[in-house]
Amino acid sequence: MAETRFMNTTKPYTELGYLVGSKAEQQISVLHTQNISPDWNVVAHYRMVTAPGTFNAQNSSHNNIRINSDYTSKNRRYHAYLIILSNALQSSENGGIKDESYLINENPAYNDRFNIPTNLAPSIYSSRNFFKVNLLTGNRYVNKSILYRHQYDFGKKDSLVTDSSVVRFFLPRLRLEHTIESFNHSYKFLDVQSFGASNFYSNNYGINSLPDTVHFQMDTKGLKNDFSVIQFPDARNLLQFFKAGVSLINYRNLSGSNNDLFSNILLHGEYRNLTRNKKWDMLLYGELITAGRDAGNYAVKANLQRSLGSGMGSLQLGFENSNRSPSYIYKYPTAFPIKYKSNLSDENISNLYGVLYLKSISAYLQFNYFLFSNYTYLNSYVNVDQYKTVFQVMRASISKEIKLYRNFKWTTDVYIQSIPANAPIHLPVFFTRNRIGYEGKPFRNLILATGVELRYHNAYYADGYSPLLGQFFLQSAQKIANRPDIHLYNNFRIRSFSGFVRLENINTVTSKYGFGFKQNNFAAPLYPTPGLVFRLGIFWNFVN
Repeated sequence: MAETRFMNTTKPYTELGYLVGSKAEQQISVLHTQNISPDWNVVAHYRMVTAPGTFNAQNSSHNNIRINSDYTSKNRRYHAYLIILSNALQSSENGGIKDESYLINENPAYNDRFNIPTNLAPSIYSSRNFFKVNLLTGNRYVNKSILYRHQYDFGKKDSLVTDSSVVRFFLPRLRLEHTIESFNHSYKFLDVQSFGASNFYSNNYGINSLPDTVHFQMDTKGLKNDFSVIQFPDARNLLQFFKAGVSLINYRNLSGSNNDLFSNILLHGEYRNLTRNKKWDMLLYGELITAGRDAGNYAVKANLQRSLGSGMGSLQLGFENSNRSPSYIYKYPTAFPIKYKSNLSDENISNLYGVLYLKSISAYLQFNYFLFSNYTYLNSYVNVDQYKTVFQVMRASISKEIKLYRNFKWTTDVYIQSIPANAPIHLPVFFTRNRIGYEGKPFRNLILATGVELRYHNAYYADGYSPLLGQFFLQSAQKIANRPDIHLYNNFRIRSFSGFVRLENINTVTSKYGFGFKQNNFAAPLYPTPGLVFRLGIFWNFVN
């Protein structure tokens, strides 16, 4: 929802995108927008991502549809916005490979990663067929939302007179706003080939009498009504306003025989001021659930940014604090075999941060100080736990662009993180991301960026993954010690046409048991990332 783009065009406008990658990975994107009238615009965006994956039972399919429209009345007093959004993600699950020794193995059959044994989904029933998208073992996520917002302004009319025309506009002082949103979130795990995985289900989920088909599902439906009043102290600066409102949110959770209905009443207020000279940017926001199941939950945010001058940069300071009920599946019964706890306390999370931009040296310096209280998490495939003690996480980072020679640049991001030894969060202490290459305009109509990307983090206990829940859990048994990721890239643009070519995971090269890209890194224990990956993408935008 937050990334929805509202547009206004004098002529129809279209964006087309196509990506093809290794193992028949494909991505198609089509966006079209046009004005039905000067005050009414419609945007339609469709995106499809499909990939058979590298290992057994890794095929996935994602379809995204977004239709949005905005309308303004001729007298400029009434505004209406509509967003229709549908996401459907289907992802197979293999439970991870059975042993890391299969990755670099004297048996040449395992050079084809599809043949490596996995904990779920016997490979004899799996398929690499690009057109076969039936879910045999895996998860299906479906999110559907419809949002309609309309506003009515009170203020005064004004006009701008030029030599050849008169432009009429409206200066609002008070705005009444109503928003209604309907949403439906569905999560399903399905395994129609559970035979052969009885030990995996028994050891990790406590399912001893394994049925022929393992099926768990949860649906959350909701309706949100919000009424707000917005006041503009300066009618010529719409980025300075006071906003106050109230929301009524109704929920319905369905999972197995559980049918849970509840609601919350939420009060919210906001002050925003981006001064007309762009030197100051202030945000104050707060919300509080005053009645309902989650009464007492709140969130506050304060942010202040100051420009230090055109040649110096800017300074940003902020604070965030939220008090929230633990996630629903951690606290309430569902059909999933998760050992929930009904007596969990509310979580409290604070974030104090500062960002300093130094234009003279092209660098961003950032510091975050987090405080966690009653942190709730999974400590195994199904066990819920809560850490009552307050603990802190600190993170410092620098992002800098270094000019090497003419159009050759080095862009680097470096992060340092500090976590208490007994905290229920595992993070790498050091992480860096670097890009070294050429960025310039070698020819009149060609913009080119080409070079090498590198990413690295130190060894740490990365979270394990629970495929049945689609959740990560804390583990302290196996460290992830990856090689630095190395990728080659070539991005270019010729007028309205742009494209890229990428060669990823060059770091996986090895000569052991024959040359190949078999030294895979790991995203989680028993979940290796792909070897060498080739991707080609093209994008074209045009005015009809």
